[in-house]
Amino acid sequence: MVGRRNSGKASPLFLVLLALSFCFVTYNLVTAIIQYGSIGREVGDNSYDRLSNDPIIEMPENVRKRKTKAPFHVALTATDAPYSKWQCRIMYYWYKKKKNLPESEMGGFTRILHSGQPDNLMDEIPTMVVDPLPAGVDRGYVVLNRPWAFVQWLEKATIEEEYILMAEPDHIFVNPLPNLSDGGYPAAFPFFYIKPTQNEKVLRKFFPEEYGPVTKVDPIGNSPVIIRKDLLEKIAPTWMNISLKMKDDPEADKAFGWVLEMYAYAIASALHGVQHVLRKDFMLQPPWDMDIGKKFIIHYTYGCDYNLKGELTYGKMGEWRFDKRSHLRRPLPRNLPLPPPGVPESVVTLVKMVNEATANIPNWEAT
Repeated sequence: MVGRRNSGKASPLFLVLLALSFCFVTYNLVTAIIQYGSIGREVGDNSYDRLSNDPIIEMPENVRKRKTKAPFHVALTATDAPYSKWQCRIMYYWYKKKKNLPESEMGGFTRILHSGQPDNLMDEIPTMVVDPLPAGVDRGYVVLNRPWAFVQWLEKATIEEEYILMAEPDHIFVNPLPNLSDGGYPAAFPFFYIKPTQNEKVLRKFFPEEYGPVTKVDPIGNSPVIIRKDLLEKIAPTWMNISLKMKDDPEADKAFGWVLEMYAYAIASALHGVQHVLRKDFMLQPPWDMDIGKKFIIHYTYGCDYNLKGELTYGKMGEWRFDKRSHLRRPLPRNLPLPPPGVPESVVTLVKMVNEATANIPNWEAT
């Protein structure tokens, strides 16, 4: 039976270890970027520019555009740590700003708080509290709570919309987001480092050969994904179970590390025969994606380091920097300095949007 985790302030040692783990994850992602190049090349295109001109990378046959609007419910999982809370506040601020603009199909909003108890943002952000995994089950891999949180939310919540957007706290809506999915084909962002075919040996433990070629496992995570509610209700329990099994498998845990839960969602979807439309325009990730264009979400997972000439110094602390991991214990300050001249539009826009949100959110420092 799932129990509730005791709350309390994190110890200094835990925070040091958490910071080191973030550095390790960032190093691995940067190494992958250097090794494999841009997302556009990874999915088989010879030109990032050509790919960006055609935002739908893979369109399943017989998919038709909807003639009527189909609102989706925005759902993100979160903890009660300061690091999570300040990101959620910024994300919710921009959701409210973009929700009613033309082209938007955003409906309601829920922060799924998997700390097991209410926090001080309950009156500010629509929130449902769910239980975390039993103590010790996640073994420090906090995102393992995400599929379990969705299972509980789908069972308990009354969700008016037919579709759901699974989002994360470090997402900012930079343009009004329409419903990019189509019926039984959810919409997802393709991650260049999710490589089912290169990990077939390990994946076959969880996606047996009788289910077909491993290419049926999409190169995605669970976020951002816009999916029909009834499909997610089928996938979520499988996603949870596979996540736990993969974490308990030493070979899978070593192979997938911090992105294990992303692979678990992709596998669970394939087991249920759900194929995703891959949308490169769904999201941009500074500093690697430089232009905003018609993309919809800024995902600020990577640190942005530049010298005063506006040159990227990734892997080395810049004279100017923006990195969410610099603010683990308290909210980032208001009125962050803008980047030096020459820094890409995506980074400048990110900092301006963060500054606008923090300037207008009451009691910002109280997070």
